[in-house]
Amino acid sequence: MEGYVKSEIVNHIGTITFHHPQSNSMPRKLLQELTNEVVVLGGNDSVHVIILRSEGSVFCSGASFDELAAISNEAEGLDFFSGFATVINAMRKCPKFIIARIHGKCVGGGVGLAAAADYAIAVEGADVKLSELAVGIGPFVVGPAVERKLGTSAFSQLAIDAAMWRNADWARRKGLYAELHPSLESMEDSIARLSTTLAMSSPKAMAELKKVLWQGTDHWETLLFERAAISGKLILSEHSKKAIERFKSKMQKAAQQ
Repeated sequence: MEGYVKSEIVNHIGTITFHHPQSNSMPRKLLQELTNEVVVLGGNDSVHVIILRSEGSVFCSGASFDELAAISNEAEGLDFFSGFATVINAMRKCPKFIIARIHGKCVGGGVGLAAAADYAIAVEGADVKLSELAVGIGPFVVGPAVERKLGTSAFSQLAIDAAMWRNADWARRKGLYAELHPSLESMEDSIARLSTTLAMSSPKAMAELKKVLWQGTDHWETLLFERAAISGKLILSEHSKKAIERFKSKMQKAAQQ
């Protein structure tokens, strides 16, 4: 039940793949491993572009409910939510463009990963939801990345109506997805085309362009951890504890059916 993060390099294209059997939820260990892979490939001169992908039926369902339920103090809460802060900052500072392959639904932190990528390519059915408010916290850590991509209005819609799914076309129209394809085959073809083109492009030029595209985000180095502290405190409330137990119960019942 631990999941994994792995990577490979082929023809100057680095591919990072993650998976967790609980709908690609992200425990702290996987968040750290994902960060490490982004940093390692980002510093590898043989890698010119990175593809971020997952395996399973959904792209990412966000934070691990098992670990959320186990948080017992603010220090543990800060440590857990700092995992998402560290991943997003690593993606932001990585000198290589990151293409996100979004083959299924994104929830919470999964939306944050899609937003932190430089270019997200999705398939129909890759719906999105920021469910944090429903468990007594909020999308504080992923918020800056999501707001940067979608704008304040669309981000607030996702953050406030935490129970409602927005379909993949909504995500494309708002800017989260750069492309939306009708089939997995079409999506894969587009990813192959773009990654191959970027693999043959100038690494220095792409690194400089990425700096330009991410201007104004240097303060995230402290902001995201300040936001992590907010979530780490709120998750200790009785409201959050009960909400998490309800979610876990629903997930267990669904798995048994």
